[in-house]
Amino acid sequence: MIPATLAALLPALGASAGGLAAAASGASFGASAAAILAGLGGGALVAWLDRPSAAARQRAADAEAAAHDAELRAARARADAAERAIGLGRRALARLPRPLLLVDQDGRVIFANPAAHTLFERLRVGEHYSMTFRNPDFLEALSAALNGGEVHSFDFTLHGDRGLVIRAHLDGEVDLGGDPGARHVLCLFEDRTQEMQSIRMRTDFIANASHELRTPLASIRGFLETLQGPAKDDPEAQERFMGIMQAQAERMQRLVDDLLSLNRIELNQHIRPSDEEAFGAVVRDVLDAMEPMARERGVEVIAGAFDEGPVVRCDRHQLSQALSNLVENALKYGGGKPVRVFPEPPSPTHPGLVGVTVADSGEGIAREHLPRLTERFYRVSIKRSRDQGGTGLGLAIVKHILARHRGELTVRSAQGAGAAFTIWLPALGGAAWATPGDPTPVPGAAPDAGAAVEFSGPGAERRPAEGPATPAPFQL
Repeated sequence: MIPATLAALLPALGASAGGLAAAASGASFGASAAAILAGLGGGALVAWLDRPSAAARQRAADAEAAAHDAELRAARARADAAERAIGLGRRALARLPRPLLLVDQDGRVIFANPAAHTLFERLRVGEHYSMTFRNPDFLEALSAALNGGEVHSFDFTLHGDRGLVIRAHLDGEVDLGGDPGARHVLCLFEDRTQEMQSIRMRTDFIANASHELRTPLASIRGFLETLQGPAKDDPEAQERFMGIMQAQAERMQRLVDDLLSLNRIELNQHIRPSDEEAFGAVVRDVLDAMEPMARERGVEVIAGAFDEGPVVRCDRHQLSQALSNLVENALKYGGGKPVRVFPEPPSPTHPGLVGVTVADSGEGIAREHLPRLTERFYRVSIKRSRDQGGTGLGLAIVKHILARHRGELTVRSAQGAGAAFTIWLPALGGAAWATPGDPTPVPGAAPDAGAAVEFSGPGAERRPAEGPATPAPFQL
């Protein structure tokens, strides 16, 4: 029986011919086994006997799966420990007005309150912190905190369309229980943008006001000295000098008002308005308010077909101020010719935006002046601006209002054919004007004769504007 069993196994084992013959000849069991081992040299049989069985392979796979499950359970346990540490205080943390987030030892954001999601729009819980933050100072400080660095506070800039200044407080000694070797970093943030802007605006206000007020103050002082001296007994000179002094005082009042208005706008420039208004209704109200000034100057204002118009998110007072500044400029510097205000047709260079154009047929603006029109106190003609009561701040105010509204200001001009300013704002739902277009286009305005510069975004980014030159107003 045993020789027969060996004979059946030997072909599978690859035994030698001598061993097979010995086994098959019916020799004694000891002789047959010796012959087999001699033919195999011992190695093949050992390998065959040691081969893993199906059951052993299954046991190895089960052990590997169990180890993987244990690793997952450990990761979940760490996350659960952090969750339990937050525990009932989660609702309290969520109501904190300051942004707060928690980063685990692997660099993943495991908690962020609503204020953090509002400040950091790309923030996602569960992602690595480097997916949200790009500032090298912040990345370096957070990495150091995860590696055992000390509590650290510092300022960094959050780049993008808002340019925010953020104060970060990083604490890497947070104990959440659970794994005693795990390290977590608590990040608390404070938006200092408004504070920094206030400091800068106070500095700018002092510098600008002192520069611009020096001339009218010197003029008033000079006339006062004259009235106290040579003109003391000259009623005619007194009356003339008092009129000049009154005009200079009014100029200072306008300057201070514009500076304060500009500073208020800049203070909230990073906060986008949330009110919804019909663009056309705002334009009609502005035209009604400017009618007395137009009548006083004897200038006709021709309005396009303004229906209620698309709905835009805006600060109605500020948007009215921007439009009023443009209409006022057209009335002052348009050479007494009609001023046109109309809905701008859709433009492929401004997708999703709706525009309103204020246009005149005055002298126009030379090409070299266009890129600097929205700078504070920049004037094409200083004398002409002061004669008209201008402060040099009108277009700077318009620029900053549109920056807050995420809008754009397009300036086009051709010398001898007027100048054109178009306000563009994002329209809700992609709406457009029902009947856009200039109601009375100026004949003979060369479409390609002008130069154009487009101002857009919080920093008044400038880029060449496409399209024909269209007449409209300007601020000197």
